[in-house]
Amino acid sequence: MFKFGKKYNDFIKPSEELKETPSGSIKDFIDGSILTKTAVVQQLPFVLFLVGLGIFYISNRYHSERVYRDMVTLQKELKDLRFESITTASDLMYMSKQSEVVKRVKKDGLDLIESTEPPVKIYIDE
Repeated sequence: MFKFGKKYNDFIKPSEELKETPSGSIKDFIDGSILTKTAVVQQLPFVLFLVGLGIFYISNRYHSERVYRDMVTLQKELKDLRFESITTASDLMYMSKQSEVVKRVKKDGLDLIESTEPPVKIYIDE
């Protein structure tokens, strides 16, 4: 009937309460009980670190692609502005030639006469 030599515990120690089975079946994964296992819970900070690292990696990639697109756009704009500068400088040189200045003066009807005498230096004796 009743044995006096053996003691019975009504309470279970917390360390003995979680006796886990080593199986990691699909059923455990589907019902979510795999997330309550101590091995998974202990690795949770590392998993969160890896998730954060992945998010940082993805955002860094998007940022670098945006910077590259901006760089290509600015290079095209710089090339266009360089061509425009060369063209403007060429037009200015053409318009400032003596023969072109005379043509524009006559076309605009200004009362200016072209000097036929070369310029003379003026010396002042002290």
